[in-house]
Amino acid sequence: MKPFYKVAFGFLILLSACQSNNTEVDYTDWSHYGGPADGSRYSSLTQITKENVSQLQVAWTYNTGDATERSQIQCQPIVVNGLLYGSTPTLNVFAVNAETGAEVWRFDPFQILGGENSWAGTNRGVSYWEDGDDKRILFGAGNWLMAVDAETGEPIPSFGDQGKVDLRKGLDTEREDFLIVANAPGVVYGDLLIIGMRLSEGLDAAPGHIRAYNIRTGKREWIFHTIPQEGEFGYDTWDSKSIKQIGGANNWAGMTLDQERGIVFVPTGSATYDFWGGYRKGDNLFANSLIALNAKTGERIWHFQAVHHDVWDRDFPANPNLIRIQKDGTWIDAVAQISKQGMTYVFDRETGEPIWPIPETATTQSVMPGEFTSPTQPIPTFPEPFMNMVFDESSILNLKPEWEADIRSQLEGAIYGDTWAPPHPEKPIVLFPGMDGGGEWGGASFDPTTQTLYVNANQIPWVIGMTPNADFENIGKSVYTNFCGNCHGLDRKGNPPAIPSLLELKEKYTYDSLALLLQKGRGAMPSFAHISDENRKVLLQYLLDKAPAEGDKQEMEGVQSQLFPRYYMDGYKKLVTKEGLYGSNPPWGLLTAIDMSTGKKKWQVPLGEIDSLSAQGFAPTGTENYGGPVVTAGGVLFIAATKDEKIRAFDKETGEILWEAKLPASGHATPAVYEMNGKQFLVIACGGGKGTKSGDAYLAFSLPQ
Repeated sequence: MKPFYKVAFGFLILLSACQSNNTEVDYTDWSHYGGPADGSRYSSLTQITKENVSQLQVAWTYNTGDATERSQIQCQPIVVNGLLYGSTPTLNVFAVNAETGAEVWRFDPFQILGGENSWAGTNRGVSYWEDGDDKRILFGAGNWLMAVDAETGEPIPSFGDQGKVDLRKGLDTEREDFLIVANAPGVVYGDLLIIGMRLSEGLDAAPGHIRAYNIRTGKREWIFHTIPQEGEFGYDTWDSKSIKQIGGANNWAGMTLDQERGIVFVPTGSATYDFWGGYRKGDNLFANSLIALNAKTGERIWHFQAVHHDVWDRDFPANPNLIRIQKDGTWIDAVAQISKQGMTYVFDRETGEPIWPIPETATTQSVMPGEFTSPTQPIPTFPEPFMNMVFDESSILNLKPEWEADIRSQLEGAIYGDTWAPPHPEKPIVLFPGMDGGGEWGGASFDPTTQTLYVNANQIPWVIGMTPNADFENIGKSVYTNFCGNCHGLDRKGNPPAIPSLLELKEKYTYDSLALLLQKGRGAMPSFAHISDENRKVLLQYLLDKAPAEGDKQEMEGVQSQLFPRYYMDGYKKLVTKEGLYGSNPPWGLLTAIDMSTGKKKWQVPLGEIDSLSAQGFAPTGTENYGGPVVTAGGVLFIAATKDEKIRAFDKETGEILWEAKLPASGHATPAVYEMNGKQFLVIACGGGKGTKSGDAYLAFSLPQ
C-alpha cells in the first residue's frame, strides 16, 4: 500500500504548544471568499427564517451594463464597511452601497493594462486587506494581480508596477510567455496575499506553483513548487527527462486559510497533458493534491494526493472547508475537501491524518501505448459519496424509449460501468462523474452548529475518446489539437451553443482578423498571445484551410521540435440525446446534506428543473449547476447555480423547497448573505452563460420593510 499522505513533522513541534482553542469566527461577517474568515459559507443571521423566507422580494438591482455574447459572472461578492465589492462580465471591479446598490466606484483594469490585454477570463471574487487607513482590494485580471484603493477604486501605485504584478514572471522558469488567469481570489495572511492561477491544459502550460505576494509592495515573498524541482520532495514521482516541460498541478479553485494556525490549505488540479500522461511516468506530486502550507513561509506541512497520475481531469474543484466536528465523543478541528469524483476527503488540520480510513484500492490499468497509470487509487470509506458513483446499465436514460435507444446506440462499443476506467486507444469511455463533477467550483457550505456539510453536484455522464497524434503528417492539425482540440473537438465542430464550431472560418475571417482574435481572445475563449509565432502561423493556416507555403519550412521545423502528446482527447463531450437531454437517468443536479460527525447523508434532493419535462409530467429532474450554497442560522439554505435561472431556499434540516424566484439570467455563482442597518440581505450575481443567455445583474433580496 502506497503512503497517501506525508507530514513535515518539524512544523508540528511548533504547533504542539498552541493547540486550537477554537477561536471564535464572526459568522455575521461576509468579507472573505466563502463568506466568514473560515470560508464556511455560513451566516449566523436569523432575520430570514423558514417561516418568512417566502416573503423575500427584490431590494435592489445593480446592472453592470457590459454583458457580451457568452459572458458570465462567477463572482461571489464580499461586504466590508458597508460596501459590496464584486466584478463585472468584462472584469471591471466595483463597489456599491450594500444597502441600496448605488454605485460608489468602478475600475476598469484595462485603463492601465491596455487594449492588447482585452481578454482576462473570469473572476470569482476579490480580496480585502486593511492596515489603519490603508484599505485595499486585490483581484486578478488575466495574468495580472492588481491592487486598488478600497474606498476610491484608484490603483495603488506602490504595488508592483503602478498597481499591477505580472503573474507570468517569478515562476522560477526560463519561459514567461504562459497563459495565466488569476480567476480565484487569493487569501490574506498578515501582509501576504497567497494566490494560485488557472492555466492552459496542454503541454504549453505553466507549472502551477503557489506564490505569496507582499500586499504593500507587490514583491513575491515565497513560492511553493507544485511540480518539484530537482532535489525537492516529490521530484522522484515524475519522469526526470520531461518534468521541465510539464505544466499544471495548479490551484485554480481557490484556497482556505486557518488564520489561527497559520496554515493555508491548497487544492490542486491535474498535470498536463490531462488525458495521456506518457511523459510524466509516476504519481506526479503535487498534482491532484490537498497541500497544507505554512502561510508565512510556504513550507509544506503535509499533503494528500487524491488521484495518482491523473488521466481523467479530476482536479480538486473548490476551496476546502474548515470544519469542527465531534466524532466518537472527541472534538476535532478538520479540513474537508469535496471532489469532482463525488467524494469528500476529511483530515485533521494539523497532522493530515484522515478522519476516516482512505485505503488504496486497486483500479483498472491503462492500455494506452506509452501510458503508466497507478495500480491503486485512494477511496474514502466515509463520508458517504454525495452522488452516484457508477454509470452502468441501470443508469441509462429511460424516460422515453426513443431517448433510451438514442443513448444506447451511442454507447455501442463504449466502456462504462467503471468509475476508474482510464482512456482507451480504440474505444470511448464514459466518464462518470463527468469533467464538471460531481462537486465543482461553487464549493460546499458548513453549518458549525449542526456539523452539517451541504454540497451541490452535477450527475451527468461525459464521453472521452482518444485519437493518435497526426505524427506531423499534418503539423497544423497537431498544433490545433494541442491548443484547441479539447474544447472545439478534433473535428472542429465544437459543442454549440456553449462552444462554437470552427469549421468554415475562412468564410468569416481573413488571416489578419483571425490572427487578431487569437491575440486578444473573446468571451470564454482565452487569448493565445502566449504561443510562439511559429505555432500561431501554422495554426492560422490550418484553421483557414490554407496549405503552408514553401517558405514556411523553418516554422515547421520549429514546431516539429516541440513536445506533443502521442494521443489526444477528442473534445469535451457530454453524453446527450439529439434533444440535448443527458444520457443518464435523473436527477442531473443534486443537493446533499451530510452529517460530518458520522459521515452519513442526512438528505438528498434534486436541484433545478427543466420546465419542458415537468410539462410532460416528469418529476423535477435537476439541472446542471455552477455556483455554491450558503446556509444560515435561520434554518435556510440558499442556492442559485442552476440553468433554469432560479434562486431557491431549502429547509436545511429536510431539503424541502421553501421559496424560489426567477432571475434575469442564471446565477452561476455563490450568494452573499449580510446585514445592513438591521436588515438582512441575500445577493446573487446573475451572469448566465454555460449555454444559457448572458446577464449583467446583481440582485439583492430582503424581507418587506
